[in-house]
Amino acid sequence: MTVDREQVLRSAATLLSRKATATMDEVAKSAGIGRATLHRHFAGREALVRALEEFGISEFERALDAARLDEGSATDALRRFVAGSEPVAGLLAFLITENQLFEGAEMHDGWDRMDARIAALFQRGQSEGDFRIDLTANWLTDALYGLLSSGAWAIQSGRVAANDYSFMIVELLLGGCTRRRTNP
Repeated sequence: MTVDREQVLRSAATLLSRKATATMDEVAKSAGIGRATLHRHFAGREALVRALEEFGISEFERALDAARLDEGSATDALRRFVAGSEPVAGLLAFLITENQLFEGAEMHDGWDRMDARIAALFQRGQSEGDFRIDLTANWLTDALYGLLSSGAWAIQSGRVAANDYSFMIVELLLGGCTRRRTNP
């Protein structure tokens, strides 16, 4: 039987985004393969996490491409990206908590590529007057990652409806949490 590596990664991503402490046995079971087969593809958890990193970065770059960040207003581009990120937001949530991915000289350059593209979107929005200029584009990028991850966790736990993912993230990021009072 041929094992579809991408399907194993998708299955592992789904499981680990819900249960970050899942064992390799649990990952194999969720993928419908034996533990020995899983180990033939990924020598251990670190190798699996590194493969998930590569997969996740690829999926996020695909979402960035689909969002057409240079078209229309920066706000519209941000909305398109957030909507397109939903399928892989849980994987992002898992990956950004995996310290091994951000230690030492082996950090994947895909993180820098994604950061640069998103920061450029925020910079464009700032220069066009759409986004606040008192917050750096790098901070807005990190805040976006946090909101994408939080949105995925809230949906997975059932605290938030999946249909609200994009709205909640974009509205909180763009509007902050300060209530705008109208004068009577």
